Amino acid sequence: MIGQTKTENSSESYFVIPELLIGKTLPANTDFPETKLQKNIFISLGHYNFSPDKEWAARLNYPKTGLSLGYTDYGNSEKVGEAFTLMPFIEFNILKKYTKKLNLQIGIGTSYINTLFDSINNPLNRAITTKLNWSFRSFLYYDVFSQGKTTWRFGLGYLHQSNGHTRLPNQGLNSLAASISAKFNQKEIVFSQPEKHSFDSKSQSYLSSRFGIGQNVLSEVFNDKREVFAFALDYGKIINNTFKFGAGFYYRFYEHYYDYIKNNEALVEEEYPIFKENPYGYATNFGLYATSELLLSHFGFEFDIGLNIYKPFYKIDWILNQGYTFENGNGDTVTVLGELDWYYEIKRTVSTRMGLKYYLWSNNHSPKHNIFIGAHINANLGQADFTELSLGYIHRFKYKTKTTK
Repeated sequence: MIGQTKTENSSESYFVIPELLIGKTLPANTDFPETKLQKNIFISLGHYNFSPDKEWAARLNYPKTGLSLGYTDYGNSEKVGEAFTLMPFIEFNILKKYTKKLNLQIGIGTSYINTLFDSINNPLNRAITTKLNWSFRSFLYYDVFSQGKTTWRFGLGYLHQSNGHTRLPNQGLNSLAASISAKFNQKEIVFSQPEKHSFDSKSQSYLSSRFGIGQNVLSEVFNDKREVFAFALDYGKIINNTFKFGAGFYYRFYEHYYDYIKNNEALVEEEYPIFKENPYGYATNFGLYATSELLLSHFGFEFDIGLNIYKPFYKIDWILNQGYTFENGNGDTVTVLGELDWYYEIKRTVSTRMGLKYYLWSNNHSPKHNIFIGAHINANLGQADFTELSLGYIHRFKYKTKTTK
């Protein structure tokens, strides 16, 4: 075991962290409302993962995990507003060879934001248009000093909120912040030099499938939510019951694309009349992807990168969303459409996907069969495409073990 305490059961030790942050809300768009100093309060409840049956914890050098509750005042309560955040997190000790005081914390969750874009009353805030939003944070913490059960920390980091393309505009809120916090441990922990864990090196093949239902909007003109139906199948390896790598195939059907074609909207009628010959086919998307995942007991953190083999309607999607409108001298509204440039080719080709999974049975015991639910953001390169909820199944095959000497 890597830690010792002045009590006998460090594996069940918890901690609480009250944290004060100050920072700057970065402008989300041209003429974004002026903001004063950003102020945040977070309360985190965390857990030391020293339990001997947690192989994933040993493989990752015993990170801390927990849940954070937060309040953010963006510095302009009338035009930008406030956020209330709920976020699971994982925290790693980094540069452990040189110092035990530096930690990296990463969290992904949800935020409720009380002030939104409004074309009449709040037109200059194009950052947020929905009450519920994805929330992400990444912070570096340095332990300034410790005394007894308390550790004082200083942090620097980044925060982000956006809605995953479920309503436009969706520029997102990005912030840089500094923090001071105190970690109050349930028990006084005295860390010793880590001992080598006794787990054998092993790998398993797996086969997994999932069905998902997502939601998105097409553009600011077609700004009502429609479903995206998705199916994926992947095969790969689970290494040391912690690291999951695979490759697979995905298929998606976009209701917004289908409706635009069936309704013979302007760009279909004028530029792509061939789409009308097969509305269903031209509203689909399929491709290949590589997947990676950290398996943490019941939870998984997943990141995928893919190659769109077929996504014909994205031409219209791009043209609509890269364009803009303005009023000419006669008071008429003029629409300028986007161009299919080199950046379009990259965005059309590369797909990404990131999110969280919850497994019905803990991965600590390598179950042969498991069921999971997931919440993910799907993107064209780094730009949100749709938010998805999924249900899936994974089958593990017999694993190969290499005994640790």
